[in-house]
Amino acid sequence: MTGVFDANRAADFMRSRQVGSPSAAVVLGSGLAELEQMLEASAVVRMDELPGLPSTTVQGHGGRFVFGRVGSREVLLQGGRYHAYEGHPNRILTAPMRVLAALGVEVVIMTNAAGGLRSDLRRGDLVLLEDQVNFSFRAPLAGPVEGFEDRFPDMSAPYDLELQGIATGAAMSLGIPLSRGTYAGVLGPAYETRAEVGMLRELGGDVVGMSTAPEVIAARAAGLRVLGLSLVTNRATGLGEARIAHSDVLEQGAQAGARLSRLVLEILRTI
Repeated sequence: MTGVFDANRAADFMRSRQVGSPSAAVVLGSGLAELEQMLEASAVVRMDELPGLPSTTVQGHGGRFVFGRVGSREVLLQGGRYHAYEGHPNRILTAPMRVLAALGVEVVIMTNAAGGLRSDLRRGDLVLLEDQVNFSFRAPLAGPVEGFEDRFPDMSAPYDLELQGIATGAAMSLGIPLSRGTYAGVLGPAYETRAEVGMLRELGGDVVGMSTAPEVIAARAAGLRVLGLSLVTNRATGLGEARIAHSDVLEQGAQAGARLSRLVLEILRTI
């Protein structure tokens, strides 16, 4: 839909499409749309239907909001996301988080497909994010702020500690191994060189990806509580895999997506 993006106007449009009053939202990363099939869905809104927002262009990112229930809880799924490497300005990168806040969402679960930087991480491993480093060298909050946002958000604890405890308990109850780590957010879209992988590891990264970090900053500025989960879809360059391709990321996401979806559903039932 054409026009200038406004978070409150976008939220009103979604309410007109019967998107209820969700208290929790889940952002689905590359190839992780399995959760959409598990949700009791009752409304779907394409992201490009919202005033001022474009369609998503990356394969594996459906570009829609799906509203439904998990038990008695109203939940909103964001299927796909915008990326800085697509050429979008900050206003578009941060738009979905601002829409969620304007809708009254309190908790957002970020999922992503990521490369494993740590030597012990393998394809299919799930990583609970404890912290992040924004290596995109781009400030997603530069520009105008919404009335409900903090101009200078405290990022000392981007991922909510209480939610981390709930996720750990949910994983244990399901028998799903869950590692912990720090997310290194890069601009992309090229995969990292061996030297860059070595640098990211030395600077504290455990998994690396091309999203999430800007969204988390925007979410925290809007007062949302954030939980982060990475699915390791490949080992980073130089750690044993000769070649990395987006098709491999999608394939691994499809293979392990059901396990991640089960975990997310259990977390949603608990929070």
